[in-house]
Amino acid sequence: MSQWKSKFIYGMALTCLVSACATPPPPVDPAAKLDAIVAEADAAQKAGQTDKAVKLLKDATSAFPADKGPWVRLAQIRFDAENYGDAISYALEGLNRDPKDKVANSIVAVGGLRLSTKALNDLRTQNDLNGNVRTEAQGLAKILRESLGETVLVPARPKVVARPAAAPKKGAVAAKPGSTPEPSGDGANPFGSLQ
Repeated sequence: MSQWKSKFIYGMALTCLVSACATPPPPVDPAAKLDAIVAEADAAQKAGQTDKAVKLLKDATSAFPADKGPWVRLAQIRFDAENYGDAISYALEGLNRDPKDKVANSIVAVGGLRLSTKALNDLRTQNDLNGNVRTEAQGLAKILRESLGETVLVPARPKVVARPAAAPKKGAVAAKPGSTPEPSGDGANPFGSLQ
């Protein structure tokens, strides 16, 4: 019986060992895992390791494809780096998951305006802003003015025009240099002598 007893003990030990290996690990909360990845990416970004932050966030987009968070965070990183094309692309991915996300919508709008401004400035310096491009740019400017409630998008710089000194009127006494002119005596226009 001792041989049978030792085989039984070995069998039980082997069964326990196999069942311990087959037991799945306790479940991990996906939201907590995503939060941990985003926190790690934020820490990397603050430490100046932008490439590491971007890699972590791209990995998170693969691991959590339905979540907008990593996409919007990637868009913000690219926007801050003035890489507006990538920023808009990532923001649009975030908007596919949540069309009402204000950060993603802002990145698309402002990034698009900055790209447009740069392109229009480049065209203007090349003197190639004509025809259909000019018409479309004018149409876009009109839409922007209406959206912003402004009549002028970029106010013109005031032009300084040197006015020639006005000839004195008949009967007027020339003012001494450094003195202020006297108002006209009719009382209707106190600045009449300045005309």
